[in-house]
Amino acid sequence: MRHALITAGSKGLGVQVTESLLKNGYSVTVTYRSDEQAVEKMKMKWTDAGDRLQFVQADVTKKEDIERVVNETLAQFGKIDILINNAGPYVFERKKLVDYGEDEWYEMIEGNLSAVYHLLKKVVPVMREQQYGRIIMYGFQGANSAPGWIYRSAYAAAKVGLVSLMKTISIEEAEYGITANMVCPGNILGEMKESTIQEAREHPDADTPIGRSGTGEDIARTVLFLCEENADMVTGTVVEVTGGVDVIHRYR
Repeated sequence: MRHALITAGSKGLGVQVTESLLKNGYSVTVTYRSDEQAVEKMKMKWTDAGDRLQFVQADVTKKEDIERVVNETLAQFGKIDILINNAGPYVFERKKLVDYGEDEWYEMIEGNLSAVYHLLKKVVPVMREQQYGRIIMYGFQGANSAPGWIYRSAYAAAKVGLVSLMKTISIEEAEYGITANMVCPGNILGEMKESTIQEAREHPDADTPIGRSGTGEDIARTVLFLCEENADMVTGTVVEVTGGVDVIHRYR
């Protein structure tokens, strides 16, 4: 049984990813920051998978929390085959770079880039020893080509840096049977983050070229493929799951 560690996997886009892993026989460690209600909801839903599901409260921007998460995961399951970097802060207010406070800038960089660095430092040695690993990161549409994203400067800078980090890791760790890839969700909003594809099809979306909103299940299906043992030829790749929506240039 492969074991996956997913950050912020109890709500938002992480819910469908966590549940897809459980449905496909994986055991999963889920980190959460503060939402106990979301954790309890998932525990109730997956009571029959109690021995395969572990929750650890942690702030992944804190190195000591990351170390504790990895230690607790190894203590419970003895290995980490998959690392899914689902957590990452976002500034919803539309503001230009010069209007960002220093605290907002560093929150974006630390939460979306440095947190992944600290996780990799702890998890990659475990994967090396296993001679196996799957690392998934999240980006945004167009991140692979480092576009300008108006009103999202700090977030975009962090995620574009993460693209290069992902590609570098994919090369450095290939000899150990470790792959690294990035999934870039489209414009998935509100309840759609935790929804299924079927639910989205029941509510047509004229603003999306394919006619429906993206969902958490769309992201989960992509992540699940990249986690497969036979997906080892796919590494250093940025996969966009957008339904044809142009998120970046909508303000132009």
